[in-house]
Amino acid sequence: MNDQLPPTAPRWKPSPLLLASVLLHAGAALATLLRPQWWPWTLGAVIGNQLLLTALGLWPRSGGLGANMTRLPAAAAARGEVAITIDDGPDPEVTPRVLAILAEHRVAVTFFCIGERAARFPGCVRDCAAAGHAIENHSYRHGHNFSLLGLGSIGREISRAQQVLSALSGSAPRFFRAPAGLRNPLLDPVLQRQGLQLVSWTRRGFDTVSTDAAGVLARLTRNLCAGDILLLHDGHASRDSTGTPVVLAVLPRLIAAIGERSLRPVTLREALR
Repeated sequence: MNDQLPPTAPRWKPSPLLLASVLLHAGAALATLLRPQWWPWTLGAVIGNQLLLTALGLWPRSGGLGANMTRLPAAAAARGEVAITIDDGPDPEVTPRVLAILAEHRVAVTFFCIGERAARFPGCVRDCAAAGHAIENHSYRHGHNFSLLGLGSIGREISRAQQVLSALSGSAPRFFRAPAGLRNPLLDPVLQRQGLQLVSWTRRGFDTVSTDAAGVLARLTRNLCAGDILLLHDGHASRDSTGTPVVLAVLPRLIAAIGERSLRPVTLREALR
């Protein structure tokens, strides 16, 4: 499969909800011009629509703002595949230890890397790619204000990370995950233009805030089934009472639980082959 981006930007196709929102705004403006006395109702409709769009942007697994992969395709699920995804790295202390665990169990995962951290720790990214793991785009700075950015700023965040990660891994990322999963309606046209697919998750362990490895594992394995996309972190990983990053305790047990269910961990790229 060709790792290069399309030579020409594809035309953006808005989701049905976004298209309806545009029509609602246009209709409200026209109605206000023709019937100025209706302004409280037209304003209320516009505000209600904006609140809906904001709520969908705060719901990481929502597909209302555009295509959003929350599970693997049906064909991958039929093959008994699941995807372990690891966010917020690379981390010079944690990522090498994660790689050692994955090598021991002969498992490939998808790393959603922050471009700025990748530029600071390029060896970690190269090691991940050399070991057969997929390197994908998690924005350049992973700013808390990502969901508030405008069209140009979102584009620069994603394209800058795309350039860094492509150069370090030798393959252009195909998937994007928004920081904390939060976004706004302007993200979808940027992703379509850059040839990227938005990915969230089926279940997450909350391993950036929980210090209880057993609890993190339970959240990831509860009702675990083929086609699931699982979320862990090598960057910003919480630590248990001994100072050990929780992901290191969870990962071997998660891999074992996946095997016990006769499932197979794959990268997102392999699942979509």
